[in-house]
Amino acid sequence: MANVHILVVDDEPEIRALLRKCFEREGFQVTEAKNGAELRARIEQDAISLITLDLTLGGDDGLELAREVRGRCNVPIIMITGKGDTIDRVVGLELGADDYIAKPFQLREVLARVRAVLRRYSAAEGPVAQSPSANERYAFDGMVLDITRRELGRKDGELQELTTAEFNLLEIFVKRPHRVLSRDNIMDLLKGHDWSPLDRSIDALVGRLRRKVETDPDHPRLIKTVRGIGYAFTADAKRL
Repeated sequence: MANVHILVVDDEPEIRALLRKCFEREGFQVTEAKNGAELRARIEQDAISLITLDLTLGGDDGLELAREVRGRCNVPIIMITGKGDTIDRVVGLELGADDYIAKPFQLREVLARVRAVLRRYSAAEGPVAQSPSANERYAFDGMVLDITRRELGRKDGELQELTTAEFNLLEIFVKRPHRVLSRDNIMDLLKGHDWSPLDRSIDALVGRLRRKVETDPDHPRLIKTVRGIGYAFTADAKRL
């Protein structure tokens, strides 16, 4: 994992210093930010590989910052929080965070989760399968997913912007309509094998994709949750 640049966002200098030393010992480049303004400046100026974001920044809402960052770029986010409220953590994941760690934390756990998220993002940047054949396209719910061009055409004729991970996930779904896929299945298909049973990164990625393809993401029709198992793509996807 060469050239990894981690942005540590926390309003506690002691926490920032602790994480900086931990990451630098592993050979990572580290930049610190104590508030939302510094975070915004850093993601504009630097090529950031991953952000650790405190949920309870003084004067800033960590959840809103996660939403803002996710709307601007596809950098992975790990939330670090001292709150015991599970709802805040779930909301954070739905807004675009890839994982969370509760304070007080063990540095070994922080490193393991950081490495796992980085590996998944690295894997997702590669192709889902072999190179597609010419003009490989799939139609569903009035939209067209062009595998060859890596484009999603919307009902209104406009192109819907998708991140690499979102496109790869949608490709997995349209090629397997009406099949229940467990989180393990999806992770394997995305070629990311390093994750923990507590990891919610797949759920967060599904949530982001729903906001791109569902008419009402809060009541999804196309990507259904199968409780206790995973997800199913319920649209009739047909190859053109």
